[in-house]
Amino acid sequence: MSSVELKLKQASAVLGVDPKDLQNLVQFRVVRPRREDSIYWFDKRLLLAAKVAFYLKESLGTSTDLLARFTEAVLNNLKESERDTPRYVWLRSRPMRGREPIEVRIPLANLARELNEQLPRAAQYQDLPRGRKRPEWKREFTHKLEAAARDLSSVTESEIADAIRSYRTEKKRLPEITVGRSPRSS
Repeated sequence: MSSVELKLKQASAVLGVDPKDLQNLVQFRVVRPRREDSIYWFDKRLLLAAKVAFYLKESLGTSTDLLARFTEAVLNNLKESERDTPRYVWLRSRPMRGREPIEVRIPLANLARELNEQLPRAAQYQDLPRGRKRPEWKREFTHKLEAAARDLSSVTESEIADAIRSYRTEKKRLPEITVGRSPRSS
């Protein structure tokens, strides 16, 4: 795919996250996009780094400091000239005093594939300056509200409340942690 340059809102749409969450990654220096005229620009490599950061955050619930270090390590390992994305990347964190390291395996090829599938979404999110509306925005908004009202006409308030409750419950669910064993050493 050709080179990609997306603004923050477009990048957040591609990543499938709230723009504020991506802005937080930038603010805490987890990802460091190029900044030009107070606009952050994300290329494909940075999008993959942000995807990895969100994956680690969702999986481990790690602090932003560790998240930044892990993401930087992955990003530094990826070479821009590489054509093929490795299937997996392992992060190894060795604690102080020479103890056994902790390893985390990241499905990098799957994350890159998801990112490529979501790139067309960037065109749907035009990053317009604040205060400027597209022509015909009121009519388009009214049509969308009317369509939503028609779609929801058979849905009760309790069904909507149940759907919201189940969505919030699913979002709060902790990541699954599994333990594997290696064969005993003799």
